Amino acid sequence: MVKGRGNNGVGKKITVGVCVMEKKVKCGPEVFSAPMGQILDRLQAFGEFEIIHFGDKVILEDPIERWPICDCLIAFHSSGYPLEKAEAYAALRKPFLVNELEPQHLLHDRRKVYECLEMYGIPVPRYALVNRDKPYQELEYFVEEEDFVEVHGQRFWKPFVEKPVHGDDHRIMIYYPSAAGGGMKELFRKVGNRSSEFHPEVRRVRREGSYIYEEFMPTGGTDVKVYTVGPEYAHAEARKSPVVDGVVMRNPDGKEVRYPVLLTPNEKQMAREVCIAFRQGVCGFDLLRCEGRSYVCDVNGWSFVKNSYKYYDDAACVLRKMFLDAKAPHLSTTIPPILPWKVNEPAQPSEGLTRQGSGIIGSFGQAEELRCVIAIIRHGDRTPKQKVKLKVTEEKLLNLMLKYNGGRPRAETKLKSAVQLQDLLDATRILVPRTRPSPGSDSEAEDIEHAEKLRQVKAVLEEGGHFSGIYRKVQLKPLKWVKVAKADTEEERPIEALMVLKYGGVLTHAGRKQAEELGRYFRNNMYPGEGTGLLRLHSTYRHDLKIYSSDEGRVQMSAAAFAKGLLDLEGQLTPILVSLVSKDSSMLDGLDNASIEMEEAKARLNDLITSGVKAVQANGSSKRPWMVDGAGLPLNAAELLPTLVKLTRKVTEQVRLLAKDEDEKLAETTSYDVIPPYDQARALGKTNIDVDRIAAGLPCGSEGFLLMYARWRKLERDLYNERKDRYDITQIPDVYDSCKYDLLHNAHLNIDGLDELFKVAQLLADGVIPNEYGINPKQKLKIGSKIARRLLGKILIDLRNTREEAINIAELKSQCQSSTSIKNVKEHTDHQPKFVIKNEESRRTSFTSEKSMDQDEDDDKEIKYRLDPKYANVRTPERHVRTRLYFTSESHIHSLMNVLRYCNLDESLQGEDSLVCNQALERLLKTKELDYMSYIVLRMFENTEVNLEDSKRYRLEMTFSRGADLSPLEKNDDDVEAALLHQEHTLPIMGPERLQEVGSYLTLDRMEQMVRPFAMPAEDFPPPTTPQGFSGYFKSAGVLERLVNLWPFHKHAANGNHEKSTSKTSSKTKDKSSLGGGDSFGTI
Repeated sequence: MVKGRGNNGVGKKITVGVCVMEKKVKCGPEVFSAPMGQILDRLQAFGEFEIIHFGDKVILEDPIERWPICDCLIAFHSSGYPLEKAEAYAALRKPFLVNELEPQHLLHDRRKVYECLEMYGIPVPRYALVNRDKPYQELEYFVEEEDFVEVHGQRFWKPFVEKPVHGDDHRIMIYYPSAAGGGMKELFRKVGNRSSEFHPEVRRVRREGSYIYEEFMPTGGTDVKVYTVGPEYAHAEARKSPVVDGVVMRNPDGKEVRYPVLLTPNEKQMAREVCIAFRQGVCGFDLLRCEGRSYVCDVNGWSFVKNSYKYYDDAACVLRKMFLDAKAPHLSTTIPPILPWKVNEPAQPSEGLTRQGSGIIGSFGQAEELRCVIAIIRHGDRTPKQKVKLKVTEEKLLNLMLKYNGGRPRAETKLKSAVQLQDLLDATRILVPRTRPSPGSDSEAEDIEHAEKLRQVKAVLEEGGHFSGIYRKVQLKPLKWVKVAKADTEEERPIEALMVLKYGGVLTHAGRKQAEELGRYFRNNMYPGEGTGLLRLHSTYRHDLKIYSSDEGRVQMSAAAFAKGLLDLEGQLTPILVSLVSKDSSMLDGLDNASIEMEEAKARLNDLITSGVKAVQANGSSKRPWMVDGAGLPLNAAELLPTLVKLTRKVTEQVRLLAKDEDEKLAETTSYDVIPPYDQARALGKTNIDVDRIAAGLPCGSEGFLLMYARWRKLERDLYNERKDRYDITQIPDVYDSCKYDLLHNAHLNIDGLDELFKVAQLLADGVIPNEYGINPKQKLKIGSKIARRLLGKILIDLRNTREEAINIAELKSQCQSSTSIKNVKEHTDHQPKFVIKNEESRRTSFTSEKSMDQDEDDDKEIKYRLDPKYANVRTPERHVRTRLYFTSESHIHSLMNVLRYCNLDESLQGEDSLVCNQALERLLKTKELDYMSYIVLRMFENTEVNLEDSKRYRLEMTFSRGADLSPLEKNDDDVEAALLHQEHTLPIMGPERLQEVGSYLTLDRMEQMVRPFAMPAEDFPPPTTPQGFSGYFKSAGVLERLVNLWPFHKHAANGNHEKSTSKTSSKTKDKSSLGGGDSFGTI
């Protein structure tokens, strides 16, 4: 049969059969946005095709011999579709198939999908299969422990994903580690505005069927869906991942909000391979982007993009070429200069989010664009940190140590998991004496002390009713051994060990509320407004957000709560933590690098206080009071110490009496029927005080009177050694910490003298805490640079990467503007569609670009999302803001601030002014405490009217906040909000203050010059490593950005040679392949 152009009257039209269920083909104005109808209407408008709809009656009831005869067939499986019948028809009539029918059987079995992907070398997440012949069948090769499953010896640490093998079963589960709070999230097909639900109580995997277990891929809270139309065309869209909070973002029309994104050359090749591997011309699949790599995790078969007129145009053009190549190769496939259909495309609203954020208040000029926000933030309000040390000789405890250290008598053991802590609790319950020895008994003082500590350990372990390694850990370290005879040999056995229990430091309900509130504040005030502000920017993938946390549980949870407020998320913190927060303990934890210098500072501080501060500070400068040794210490510090000890004893005695009453009540019950008063797992999701506990006269939160007394008793003992007549000034911050906590959370207990103790402790702590990080500015600078060296290096990398990216965007924009007219002429002359090129050329371009990318991927493991400007309905698609949030502890906030304000004192920078103005230096001296949720923010702006080479093109603005720096004793009746917060045990967070003078101009070049001597060089950052077992919730310890160019199209600028003529040709090639402006992937 010879076919030709119907609109020229030559030959007959090509018939295209649409053999799909009617619900999949909706045409006509009443369903104007149905993708299938839109594309078929456009195909028909070319005048070369006759579209034949089979209809459900024909497909389901008629024999295939009576089905319409067609040249090309569109057929794909859906619910109720007779796939075998369609296969028989295709074998009988042999039409050209857009999607071959036999491979569609594969798509119903996830095992076969993964097998096919691997056969074609397409990356998939690491996975293993568990096949059961019947429900709940026990399998020798499948092992489940608290924090991992093991399949055929392959271990998957939580978080991991559990998928049913049947492709039509969409109940996919994600199981979270106990270190992040535990629980399970169930993903399912969208129901209303929900796509997932979190179940904190579920910790065991399913056993009723066959499942795939695979590694959880942290994608930054974003999923990418790729749509192919033939092997040479792909379109990608990103949406909010259901693993974050399960809330579907919808526009005013009720459609899920998605935005087109650019694929890398490597991902384009993957799209091509998926299309070929499954022999599906029109195919959708899910892509996961994780640490610079991409993986295919699901293949859906026939899928079209919704609500994109540009995509409908492209898809119709590509399908036309496929049909003509198959049935009329002698005809030209050139696309006419003007497409033959006329569609009045309704203008899509530029503001599409239902859940909106507020606008912002900016302090920058019209020509300035915000490019980068870097914030270093302290965690929220926490319970006091505690530690119990005791020597143990009990056989049960020594055996427990051997059980978990592999039977090695000299090896220490760390107990952190729920199973391990439960074992310890069972042993401790048996060992704790049922009654307290009376003062008149013959028991030795040491025995009494030991029994008290065992009772304290038991109370800590019983606290909460749910073990979470994020807050409690026990260390057992052997101290003495003996050799015992065993058969014909001797073996060592431990006879004494040191037990160290660390607990407390838990993020309180107030801490979570503070973090969430600060996240909302950032959302509304730190970013320039574009309609819905940050939410709009973030959802359109022009916001490059990374959140880092130290290893501490309170810091991780603060980061998750902040992210919840920042991005207006809902639900529990655990899924948010696992999805959005990356742990980097090497950058945000620990004081080891400066431990010697800090000990020296504390020793000098002790001398200053005991010898008298007045004499030392009398020699200081009144103009620059921050320069003297011990700046901020009260002049009468030595006289305050006895008062501090006296008041501490008074408070401790009152808590002892409360604890005695509680202990007597507990003694009436058995060791095993203690009902835990507090569920720590549930507390992670709370933002309100526990009214019932407070009404019952109990301490707020998880702490009982026994533990409260243990806390104060330890402070009393450690603060002052009566026998040696020696004060330990390092205990002053802990006394202050406990005072502040009890005044805020336990004011209802009415402890007499607590407010007096707080006033004295605050006076001393305000001087001691800042001076622990250096007794004078030079020592502060030395200690600060050692503690914050890696963090400073990372901040400089953030700023440099932002500058490099902004420069390349500006250059690319300039090139595009200058070449637009030339491109238009060329395209009209050739009449050649920009998305069709030869297969060989496509492979070659993809390979070279992929190679150049891979060299950088070793250095820069960042997920790269870019909005596709051709498909996005956004006013400023080229605008891009980088946000880096670093959550850490008080030590790193002090250290970073000390480097920023005293960096000019270094010998290499003599004569330079400080980065911080004198007014701010005075304010910082008076700001004794950088309290909970204190922060330092650096914002970088680009002045687009200044020349690219001018150093003034990039301006930095530095601000800081003292955090929740309000005394719990302050009761301001005029401040209604503060009064309400006080009733809820929550202190308000102070607003940001400037570190520079108004009108000053800090360039990025000067910032680099001043900070570089104290920062870790970019080349010293080690590559990410994959630790053995679960060491957090990410595969690598941290995501390290390098000083490299972030986009594939500007790799030629990696050495800073942006304008070398020798790289112009290669850069143009890469420009096209990355932006989809000149290769077969025209929509990418």
